[in-house]
Order: sequence, then C-alpha cells, then structure tokens
Amino acid sequence: MQQINIRPIQPEDNQAIEQVVRDVFIEMNIPKVGTAYADPQLKLMFEAYDKPRSIYFVVENNGKIIGGAGVSQLENENESICELQKMYFLPEARGLGLGIELMEKCLAKAKEFGFESCYLETMPYMESAQKLYKKVGFEYLDQPLGNTGHTSCPVWMLKKL
Repeated sequence: MQQINIRPIQPEDNQAIEQVVRDVFIEMNIPKVGTAYADPQLKLMFEAYDKPRSIYFVVENNGKIIGGAGVSQLENENESICELQKMYFLPEARGLGLGIELMEKCLAKAKEFGFESCYLETMPYMESAQKLYKKVGFEYLDQPLGNTGHTSCPVWMLKKL
C-alpha cells in the first residue's frame, strides 16, 4: 500500500532528492548544462533552502523520496517575485495528483512569505508539466525574468499569487 507524505526537506534527504533530479534529467534527456542539473546547490538542497522566504518539500512513499519542489526568491529580480524550483517526480510518482498537491503547497507558502508572483522555467517538451502549470494559473512570458543561469530552459511562465 502506498503511504504518501509531503514534508519539508531534512538534511538526510539531500542525497535522495539529488538522485531523483538526476534520474529525471537522464530519463527525459534534458540538457545537463544550463539547467538545474548543473546547479551547485543540487548536492545540498536542505542547506540551499534553509533561509528566510524559502522552502523545499520532498514527496516520499513508504519512506522513499519520489519527488520534490520548492520556492525561493527569484535571483536578481524584484523581491515580490519567487520562483517555483526543482519540481521533479520519478515515474512511479506521476499521475497520482501529487504535482498539483505539491504545487499548491509551494504556492501557499510563497503567499505566506509575502511574494506577489511566482515564476518558473521549463522545457518545451515537458507538456504534461505545462498543462499542470496552466491549470493552476501560470501564463506564458515572452522573455525570462531574473537570472537563474538556466539558459537551456526556453519556456518561461508567471502566476500572480
């Protein structure tokens, strides 16, 4: 039986969530340069989100980390804008409604932190993710915001909170 739990990341989750992100990149053949795969904080996710107005949630099934997502201030941008970051799920976690549940948790926290808008970047072929983003109110932008360093992500979206 599945025992799904969504909770804030803990230091002991670092290795497992890094592996989830790397596995999804390999599975979906996402470029490793200019994306989250190359982010230095990928090895230390707990530490990267252990700061004000920032949180990362992991999704676990019977104690195994199967996905995650977080929000944090969008780098080099107005402080009213946060970014939905590193939302990835292993195949076993997809199609269970966890994406919408996790995104709603992240957006509720973003609002609680005082952000007015939430930004995200994704890949053009991640169509199911984009459908999900549109469903919760994200709209396409013509150009990127901030400075994420993710030069290989050409799809930009924003949602008013």
